[in-house]
Parts: sequence; structure tokens; C-alpha cells
Amino acid sequence: MKKLFTLIAMTAFLTGCASTLNIDRTYSGKMQDSRARFLVIHYTVSNLQRSIQLLTGDNVSVHYLVSDEDQPRIYGMVDESKRAWHAGKSEWKDYKSLGASSIGIEIVNPGYIDTPAGRVYAPFPQKQIDVLMPLIKDIVARNQIAPENILGHSDIAPQRKQDPGPMFPWKQLADAGLIIWPNADQVKARQAAFENQLPDIAWFQKKLHEHGFALPQTGELDAATKNVISAFQMKYRPSNIDGKPDAETAAILDVLTSSPSTLVTPFLEQIAHTPK
Repeated sequence: MKKLFTLIAMTAFLTGCASTLNIDRTYSGKMQDSRARFLVIHYTVSNLQRSIQLLTGDNVSVHYLVSDEDQPRIYGMVDESKRAWHAGKSEWKDYKSLGASSIGIEIVNPGYIDTPAGRVYAPFPQKQIDVLMPLIKDIVARNQIAPENILGHSDIAPQRKQDPGPMFPWKQLADAGLIIWPNADQVKARQAAFENQLPDIAWFQKKLHEHGFALPQTGELDAATKNVISAFQMKYRPSNIDGKPDAETAAILDVLTSSPSTLVTPFLEQIAHTPK
């Protein structure tokens, strides 16, 4: 009983302190930026009702959900100032556990089905993408998220995730100046050279790690390396995502890791020069 009274007294004391706390916010530190360094895009592998049920449950959450209704809408599910549980075990460049430093968007999409002819991924209706794009631009503008940090779940967790899959229209994001994209002419020129001499696996692993993927440098075409190559192909060469190193994949990877972005006016640069 004595412990109970002590706890009640402490609670009352702390509540009283909170109500009378006076903070002078006249000054603001110049050196500050957003908590969010990354934007991570997912698909739900469920319909809307089930997606909402899962994302409001005990195991996973996300900042925004884009529906697949006739008129798609955006559901705000976790405030951006708070961490949402959407990234899990993840890594990109020098960052790990990206849930703490990212904003997550889930898109209602059934994902894929495995058939006798192979895995078939579901498309994203353009009307859904038309709702998604302004949301991405708004998040990027407010948080100053760099183009190389707009990622898919498969980028940051390639050993266990495939979303948003090869049907997600990354090229539309590139055309809007949101993400980096390889110059097609440079890719074509380098592909011709790689057709004559394909780099070894160690080269692929080194370049993929330089691009941002977490990947052991084994020098062998192991399962982990195939998964990472497939994740890379999903984004930049979705017509063939077999995870095998080939001349086209090598050319795209080489351009992305050794040449500046081909975006003439990236989105962040556009808004920086937009008259207020």
C-alpha cells in the first residue's frame, strides 16, 4: 500500500511539473534536418480491408497507405514525426534498421502469384500511381530526401523482400526528377563492351555494394548475390529479373556508379528555384 501511495504522489508531482513547464523557443539551431533520410515503397499483398487490418494491428505499421479503390485515396496511418514499423531488418549504404530514419508508403496490390510458367506480378493501375506521385513529391520536398534514397523494400532487404516488384513504374519517378536513372546512350555503349567481356562476380558485388546494397564480397555467384542482382534488375531492367549477371545489367550498374545522374533538373533542384 505504501508503494501505491508513493507512485500516486510521484505521478501527481510529474504531472504538475509538465503543466507548468515553460520553454523559451526564441532561438533555433541552424544545423538541423529531417529525421527522415529515406522513403521506402512497399506493396501490401492484400486487398484494402485486409491491408488496413494488418497495418493497424500489433506487428506492422506504415506512414501512408495508397488504396486501390475506383478513386484511390491516401490513408495517413502514422504521423511522420513517429517511427512506423515497416522496414524491419534493413540496410542501405552505411545505414541499418531504416525504420528509424525513413517514411514508409504501402500500396494496395496483390503482389504476385506463382504459376507453372513462372512468377506473375500484378500491375499498378495508373490512377493509383497518379495519386501516389504527389504524395512522394510532398514528402520529398518537406524532408529533402535525396533521389538515391527513394527506395523499394527489395532494395533495403533483398534477401527476404520483393516489393514493390518489377511492375512498379520506377521510370515515372525518374521522369519526374525524383530518382536517379541511367543514361540510355551510355548504357548502350557500355553494354556492347560488356558483351565481349563480362566482368567477374567480384566486380558485380563491388559495384552493387557501391550502389547501396548490403552484400558480402564473396566473389561467388551465391544465392545472396542472385537476390541482390534480381532486386537491382526489378528497378532498372524489369523485363528480366532472373538475378543472373549479364551485359545489360553490368552496363546499367556501371553507369549508375560511375556517371552523374541524367536528370537535367532533379525535383529537389526544381523546388529550390521555384519563386516563393
